Amino acid sequence: GAVAWAASSSSWAPPQRARAGLWWPPSAVPAMGIRKKSNKNPPVLSHEFIVQNHADIVSCMAMVFLLGLMFEVTAKAAVVFVTLQYNVTISATEEQPMETVTLYHYGIKDLATVFFYMLVAIIIHAIIQEYVLDKINRRMHFSKTKHSKFNESGQLSAFYLFSCVWGTSILVSENYVSDPTSLWRDYPHTMMPFQMKFFYISQLAYWFHAFPELYFQKTKKEDIPRQLVYIGLYLFHITGAYLLNLTHLGLVLLVLHYFVEFLFHISRLFYFSDEKYQKGFSLWAVLFVLGRLLTLILSVLTVGFGLARAENQTLDVSSGNFNVLPVRISVLASICLTQAFMMWKFINFQLRRWREHSSPPQPVKKKFVTTKGKTSKKERENGINGALTSNGADSPRSRKEKSS
Repeated sequence: GAVAWAASSSSWAPPQRARAGLWWPPSAVPAMGIRKKSNKNPPVLSHEFIVQNHADIVSCMAMVFLLGLMFEVTAKAAVVFVTLQYNVTISATEEQPMETVTLYHYGIKDLATVFFYMLVAIIIHAIIQEYVLDKINRRMHFSKTKHSKFNESGQLSAFYLFSCVWGTSILVSENYVSDPTSLWRDYPHTMMPFQMKFFYISQLAYWFHAFPELYFQKTKKEDIPRQLVYIGLYLFHITGAYLLNLTHLGLVLLVLHYFVEFLFHISRLFYFSDEKYQKGFSLWAVLFVLGRLLTLILSVLTVGFGLARAENQTLDVSSGNFNVLPVRISVLASICLTQAFMMWKFINFQLRRWREHSSPPQPVKKKFVTTKGKTSKKERENGINGALTSNGADSPRSRKEKSS
């Protein structure tokens, strides 16, 4: 009878066994224990989707303007975004009127051009991040703090190097280095060559692109105020030099400042790979102070002496002449306050660094593991919180005496 019952029970179907509570299918056991992570893409237009695919989204937006150049209906609107506006063709020299030169001035349409090249800056930022910085980060295994600082220095060092080389080529080609009086001579400098205007448009586009990058790069909340301050300072001074027709002075000061900043960020990149590397920071500290002094000297020489002795000192917005006393005082005040703010931050940084190196290392205190419950009388006599003293009864010497 028992054999017959076992044979009949083995013929039950698995669903019947499951309903009877006698048998569970093997696939149900791991499903209840460990759940596999789903690799589904985030929802479209969600926060995570935009952050992960922002470079592709921005690339599509830029392609819309480029495709607009191909059709006659949209070409006039697309040209405003892609190419530089407000060009004027004049004769190169009075002796050879047939040779012409194309110069540019600024206007409201430059905002559209800045917007398009801001999209280009976002795309280039993503390319450098993905194909250069992320690969280095995976090899070096940085912490979260070093990871964010390494990305910041990597992006800024590339931008500063490119801007230094580009700005220096303009200074050499326009003979601003060989003739310092060109910084204030023939003011207002309303007409700019192509390279000069494109340089300023690119600078404005890059620093405007830094605002959405705070969102795309998931910047920490405590780092956002610091970055907003220096982004705002860059935009304020570059826009001021562009609108007040002080482009010659602005270009010289930007190249000088970018070179010092490039040295700092490239030194920080080497420091992350080898923390013993300090030579770059020492050189940067010297050049930083010299850079601040040269900035003040050139600003006072150009605005305080050169423009102050110019013949035409009347405010004329239509012709672009802002050479009046209130404007000159405002320009010098903004430059001096910015340099003083940077020196104050620099001194605080050096003092904090000096204190860290001069303070002796604190000894590491040993932590003793405490056991729960009250200690016995023998433990109180021989040690404190389970740590034996040298005079305890369980010391090696006392055990040796007892055994003898």
